[in-house]
Amino acid sequence: MNRAKQLIHCNIGEDSVWTGSGVGVAVLDTGICPHVDFGQRIAAFYDVVRRRRMPYDDNGHGTHISGIIGGSGEASEGMYQGVAPGCHLISVKVLDSKGGGYASDVIAGLRWIREQKDNLGIRVVNISVGSYSRRNMNENSALVRGVDAAWDDGLVVVVAAGNNGPGRMTVTTPGISRKVITVGCNDDDKEVNVMGTRMVDYSGRGPTGACVCKPEILAPGAAITSCSNQEGQYSVKSGTPICIKRYIVKMCLQIAT
Repeated sequence: MNRAKQLIHCNIGEDSVWTGSGVGVAVLDTGICPHVDFGQRIAAFYDVVRRRRMPYDDNGHGTHISGIIGGSGEASEGMYQGVAPGCHLISVKVLDSKGGGYASDVIAGLRWIREQKDNLGIRVVNISVGSYSRRNMNENSALVRGVDAAWDDGLVVVVAAGNNGPGRMTVTTPGISRKVITVGCNDDDKEVNVMGTRMVDYSGRGPTGACVCKPEILAPGAAITSCSNQEGQYSVKSGTPICIKRYIVKMCLQIAT
C-alpha cells in the first residue's frame, strides 16, 4: 500500500483533510472482517449470499479490498493505510467463500445500495465482480443495466477491468458499461498469483463490443498488501479488482467537497 500510494501521489499526511471523511463507500465483494484498521467505520453489512446479520468474510478478498479503500493502518503503524482512511464502509456480500457468485446476487446488492444510499451516506460503489461470458458481453445485460441504474441515481461506480487480458475486447461485464469508471492494472507485466493462478499481462483491454474505449484509468495492482480476514493481520493480493481502489480516493475527495 505504501508503494502504491506513492506511485499515484496519494500520500495523506496526519493533518490532511483529504481522507474521504463523511463519504460512504459500498463494497460488493466477499464480505468484511471487523479488522482493527476499520475501527467503528463499518457502517452497515448486507449479506445477499447467506443472509447473516453480523459482518464476516469467509474468503478474505472483500476485507483486502476494503482495507485498500479505507483501512487506517493501525495494525501496521500506518504502513498499510488505505487511500481514504476517513471514509465509512458499507459491505455487501455478493460472493461466496470461493469468490464465486451469481449476477442476480450482484443486482440484488446494487438494488439494496440504491435503497440505502441516503440513509447511509453512500456516494461511491466499488465492484470487483466481472463476468466474461459471451452471452453477457453487451450493454443490454442485466449487470450493465444494474450499474447504469446506480450511476443514474447519482452514485459514482468504479469497476474492475477484469483479469482476462491481454487480448482486445477482454474487459469483463459490467466494466463494459459506458457510464461507470473502469480501471485496469498498469504493472501486470510482473508475474503474480491471482486467485491461485500464476498470471502475467492479465489486465482486461478494450475496446468493448460497442467500440467504447476501456479502461478509463490504470493503477498499480501487483502484490498489494492490505487487511486480511484474520484479525489484525495483512495479506498480499494482485489483480485488477485490487488496483481499482486507487481511483476511489480521488472520487471521495471530489464528492466530499
